[in-house]
Amino acid sequence: MQSTSGLAFITEGGVVSMLVALILLVMSVSSWYFVVVKSWQVYKHKRQVSGYVRQFWRKSTLQEAMQETQQHSPAYKLAQTAVESTQHHQQYAAQSLGAACSQDEFIARQLRRTLSQEQAGLDSGLSVLASVGSVAPFVGLFGTVWGIYHALTAIGQSGVATIDKVAGPVGEALIMTAIGLAVAIPAVLAYNAFIKANRGIMAELESFAQDLHTLLTTGAPLMIKPGSKSNVRELHTRVVNKGGNP
Repeated sequence: MQSTSGLAFITEGGVVSMLVALILLVMSVSSWYFVVVKSWQVYKHKRQVSGYVRQFWRKSTLQEAMQETQQHSPAYKLAQTAVESTQHHQQYAAQSLGAACSQDEFIARQLRRTLSQEQAGLDSGLSVLASVGSVAPFVGLFGTVWGIYHALTAIGQSGVATIDKVAGPVGEALIMTAIGLAVAIPAVLAYNAFIKANRGIMAELESFAQDLHTLLTTGAPLMIKPGSKSNVRELHTRVVNKGGNP
């Protein structure tokens, strides 16, 4: 096997080398596709969640807050779940199994379910990045091993084993390992970045869910939110004097 330029060694390695190169190409395209898609998803979710939560606590009543137009925001889905759960429990608790648990517990269950769904949506696609990051180096290494075997076999058949005849083919075969690493490293970095970003989004959603739970079960937020002091006082007065819900 003589030294060649470019990536011609892939074709000279036979079907196995070409198959390995194709697998690495598919892995690279898949990982970059999810990098782009998940980057947009994380950016959109961060903006939607922060924007809706900020606008929610600026409203004077719960009814006004639920009329926000950001209905695609995960935070809106939490608010909708909390309100619908409250109404459902108040309407059907006496006639159904809802009576087996308190309104407090019923709302908490529904909020946890919605949070789990949002977590699953954020994590979708990350398994591809994790798989590419862990498997691609070994696929590249397999291509290198096969390339070296093919090169040494050809050199043995030629009967010439000088260093200049060996270095070229073996060096070209090692490129497969470099390609595997080039595919794996961006996938691993992106996976870690998305995991961190998702944790931040979920932490904000969980905090909002806890505030919603407190608001709908006690009539007032645990902490007074900026821009809604009058509403908090009104709700708190209703709870203390009448024991009502918002």
